[in-house]
Amino acid sequence: MSIPEAQRPAAALLARLTGDDTPVETHISAIFIGPDRVLKLKKAVSLGFLDFTALADREHFCRREHALNAPSAPGLYRGVRRLARGADGALALEGEGPAEEWVLEMAPLPAADFLDAIARRGALDAALQDALGDTVAALHAGLAPVAGWDAPARMGAVLEGNVAAALEAGLPEARVAAWAEAARGWLSRLAPVLAARAAAGMVRRCHGDLHLGNLVLWQGRPVPFDALEFDEALATIDTGYDLAFLLADLERRVDRAAANRVLNRYVARTGDAGLLAGLPLWLSLRSMIRAHCLHRVGQDGLPFLAAAEAALRPAPPRLVAVGGLQGTGKSHAARLWAPGIGAAPGALVLRSDEIRKRLHGMAPEDRLPPEAYAPEASAAVQAELCALAGQALRAGHGVIADSVFLEPALRARIAAVAAAAGVPFQGVWLEAPLPLLRARVAARRGDASDAGLAVLEQTARRDPGPIAWRRLDASRPLPNEI
Repeated sequence: MSIPEAQRPAAALLARLTGDDTPVETHISAIFIGPDRVLKLKKAVSLGFLDFTALADREHFCRREHALNAPSAPGLYRGVRRLARGADGALALEGEGPAEEWVLEMAPLPAADFLDAIARRGALDAALQDALGDTVAALHAGLAPVAGWDAPARMGAVLEGNVAAALEAGLPEARVAAWAEAARGWLSRLAPVLAARAAAGMVRRCHGDLHLGNLVLWQGRPVPFDALEFDEALATIDTGYDLAFLLADLERRVDRAAANRVLNRYVARTGDAGLLAGLPLWLSLRSMIRAHCLHRVGQDGLPFLAAAEAALRPAPPRLVAVGGLQGTGKSHAARLWAPGIGAAPGALVLRSDEIRKRLHGMAPEDRLPPEAYAPEASAAVQAELCALAGQALRAGHGVIADSVFLEPALRARIAAVAAAAGVPFQGVWLEAPLPLLRARVAARRGDASDAGLAVLEQTARRDPGPIAWRRLDASRPLPNEI
């Protein structure tokens, strides 16, 4: 164990209490895992970006870690415990004498339940990806906005700190310099956007280290833990930057489709399409952090350096609209095509059914009453869809608009959004025999669409007018790209 000499008695006690004499170690902690509890010791080290050498500071940061993480996972974090001498002079948990060390107690967790382990075994499926998006959206919704934060300046400090760290870690100097120049250009262009988001309350005291290894299944749902506790400035960031770490990790550990799905679920729950403007820079920074951290400890950071470089060269945006009757598979098509459209991690999918649920303050799978489908409510949904599409396109991000688009006026309206943003437009119309559509609609479970067979029959009787969009037979496999 690389535990400081003065903490060896405490480590020996924790090993006896848990039966774990080979704790999981990081550069700042030693985690002793027992059958009924976990005890986490903060190492008495000073690493420049943190200083845990003083006992009072270790107590403070144990309590800070508990306060930050306990609300997201009730019961996972059990409390802060003192190590002190008992009446017999032996070091004990909650002894009677003055505190000699402080530890954080947690519930034990199966190693298989950490999301990085789930990803490694290929089990991070669509349902879990949606739950991830919900988890992060709920986390951010519960955080208070931070007023008076100079977001561009702080992001500049993060950028320059990563340039220095990348060079110190030994990453190729010429590539780091080229990346730094490109990243500074992005930051200069984004400064007004970042400042506006800060003024709108999108800078909060976030998790700060939101990768798959810091998410775990707890009581049947993914929860974040181990939030960055030792530097308030590093964790006071735009919620989009917090999300970007998870998206970058998903793309590397799973694939782009997983990152795209989590992004779209998050935006479906929050409506925050504005984060897309900063995403290329944020994804690049998160990848650069992984690159130099890995390289520093002798692992290969070059794949992450390549990802950092690629994020700053996004593909140009375009708008694809997918229409058709209920059951034609519009949402399936949108998810299939989205990862390959535009900037990482792929197109923003704007599904009218999900927008309707969000406007009514409900989760996508919740059912709405009939009045939520009144003409004025549907008009508000289409207006929001077009507004979000325009916002994303102007930010340089690709979009797929997923709606029935039965009326010619609605098809013309979505095409006009692309024209106003100066980006290419493609309309796709899916069609299939009505008996097949009936079977698909009847088989739906846990979907955002509330449309049943009666709605399908009613829609099928209406005349959509001339359809100039590309028509695809939805009874056959769709092309993988559009």
